[in-house]
Amino acid sequence: EFCARVGLAVGTYFGGGEVLVGRDGRLSGQMVANAVISGLLAAGCTVYDVGLAPTPTIQFAVKHFGMDGGVIITASHNPPEYNGIKVLRPDGVELSRKQELEVEEIYFESKFKPASWSSMGSTRPLRGAVEAYVEAVESHVDVDLIRRSRFKVVLDPANGVGVIPALRLLRDLGCRVVLINGEIDGGFPGRHPEPKPENLGGLSTMVKASGADIGVAYDGDADRSIFVDERGEVHWGDKSFAIVARWFLAREPGATIVTPVSSSSLVKEVVEAHGGKLVWTQVGSVVVSHKMMEIGSRLGGEENGGIFYGPHQPVRDGPMSTALLLQIMAEEKRPLSALMDELPRYYLMKTSVECPHELKPLVLEELRARFRDLRPLTIDGVRVWYEDGSSVLMRPSGTEPIFRIYAEARDEARIMEVLEEHRSMVEEIVAKVARGR
Repeated sequence: EFCARVGLAVGTYFGGGEVLVGRDGRLSGQMVANAVISGLLAAGCTVYDVGLAPTPTIQFAVKHFGMDGGVIITASHNPPEYNGIKVLRPDGVELSRKQELEVEEIYFESKFKPASWSSMGSTRPLRGAVEAYVEAVESHVDVDLIRRSRFKVVLDPANGVGVIPALRLLRDLGCRVVLINGEIDGGFPGRHPEPKPENLGGLSTMVKASGADIGVAYDGDADRSIFVDERGEVHWGDKSFAIVARWFLAREPGATIVTPVSSSSLVKEVVEAHGGKLVWTQVGSVVVSHKMMEIGSRLGGEENGGIFYGPHQPVRDGPMSTALLLQIMAEEKRPLSALMDELPRYYLMKTSVECPHELKPLVLEELRARFRDLRPLTIDGVRVWYEDGSSVLMRPSGTEPIFRIYAEARDEARIMEVLEEHRSMVEEIVAKVARGR
């Protein structure tokens, strides 16, 4: 019932029209999709059902096929028992938070506009979305160059829908593919759908055992990608993004690149060293997409493996990121480990401090005041850089009663010092603010 009402709210927001719907492989996906579609039909929408497909493929299809909007049924990297509903604009980008609030207002205030009995919508299958998407990805790389490299790739889509376009793409690029966790299964039996290093031991082992050139892991809906080099070493998203940024700036000198405040300092160092300009945003992929479009940026990236390649589409896209890494390796004629090893080296540690939700604004205000002289970045929490290259981000969690603390430094001894110093400071401020109430 909830999902049907959300569908009716979304259909009301779009005023009917043509809406594309797709889903990932979660066990509840068909049920949720059917309910959302029933609500869209009740609002008079014509629904084009793309079926199983990853998020970036659905986003591309919305714009490519000229839809008025789109809905993706996915919970992305979350555990299998979850599901979610993403709403897309006609350009394939997720609604802004302001637009989401408009849909929520329709839902919570029952401002629905159901169609009359004679104007109900209809459902039609949409074919050709995957083929169009793969062709578009291939148009942004040198297919013949990559084919001549004959890369061996281990693909780990986490039993998710990313396997659908990725397998076709890699074979078109002449890659020899070793597939693990390749059967679509909404229970995610192979591994957790979030591609964190601790979840990718199987991929690492297979890369080494098979003598592959590269391994790639997607999350449940394939908008994020984490890469493993030929030594079996798993690299967090900051590194792959930095490699793409360096390559991109060689082609578009002086370009502006967008990234959240949670990204590593190595991204800042690489972008500035190669003549680019870095624009920081609040944490969140939707924020990055909308900032890129607002300022005309053609590249964005996140530390979690999201790369937004604007010439293709200004959203996270795992298969597109994979093609870009293969393009760079083919051009450089060097292994991925060599590209990774020449990046600036930073050590990262994280911790958290308990903080009730109601105290977060006061703690944040106190932190901003304490670091005012260091001119901190304050668009999302407080981030401070020190002269020795170390930095710290202190940011209230959006969901849990904690303050998250991310510390970076060029050596391991310094990082412990930075983390402990700022953890103690946040604890002291939380206690002080609590006493003041």
